[in-house]
Amino acid sequence: MLAAYLHDLSPVALQLGEKLAIRWYGVAYVLSFLLGWALYRWLSRRGWADLPEEKVGDFITFTALFGVIVGGRLGYVLFYGLENYLRNPLEIFQLQKGGMASHGGILGIVIFTWFYARRQKISWTNLGDNLCVVAPIGLFLVRCANFINGELWGRVTNVSWAMQFPRELEAKQPELVAAFYAGVPAAREQLAEILPLRHPSQLYEAFFEGVVLFVILWWMRTRWRLPNGVLTGAFFLFYAVFRIGCEQFREPDSEMFGPLTKGQFLSLFMILIGAAFVAWGLRTRTYPRRMPAAA
Repeated sequence: MLAAYLHDLSPVALQLGEKLAIRWYGVAYVLSFLLGWALYRWLSRRGWADLPEEKVGDFITFTALFGVIVGGRLGYVLFYGLENYLRNPLEIFQLQKGGMASHGGILGIVIFTWFYARRQKISWTNLGDNLCVVAPIGLFLVRCANFINGELWGRVTNVSWAMQFPRELEAKQPELVAAFYAGVPAAREQLAEILPLRHPSQLYEAFFEGVVLFVILWWMRTRWRLPNGVLTGAFFLFYAVFRIGCEQFREPDSEMFGPLTKGQFLSLFMILIGAAFVAWGLRTRTYPRRMPAAA
């Protein structure tokens, strides 16, 4: 049998100096915003989005800042580390230490797009529909960054593609982990012997929450004549189902809610929100102002 892959990828994409570096996590966010901007412009140009093409850049920029970053950070603080941040409130602003919650980012985007739509006097649900279509690109890239960072690893398993993640021992044996990343052969051998085999759950989530979700929503957007709000509801529903399923293979990173992880528990509310958006869209029956006639 082949030896299991011992995760040894560096979170640093480019070292620019002794203390300055570009990390894959940051690269993932920048690429997410750029690709989201390009695809949203394409949808606007084709008539699927009420937002004019020339305003897409500002919208994506402000959504990234106020929705994704602020919402994702506050979501992490509230859902995963409230007691710690109440004791050390200044750590809330230390983004370089990590800590973003996808559920918080999604909630932040919902709130921000509501205010933005009112200000621009356009349909909130149409604005959200097209944003939801491009959002899985960001989910895919960030999950890939999670894998490169060796974080949010999966549960112990014996499947043939299982991997070992040294960073799970950083708190208990920091010197051993540091020696491994410094290239010490003996450290690699020792970690290979003591680390459990785990699911690469980050890649599972990247595939289902990113690739599969994007294909579904893009197909629905460009092939079907759907009322505003239905795509937003579909995003919430499919994301919640995929998240609940993938969490079965992910090591819980916080307290459980009975048999459910916190991610699964929060996803149950997303199912209700998604159903509400679908019901609202089918009830109101409003459509993109410039929808292609062939739709």
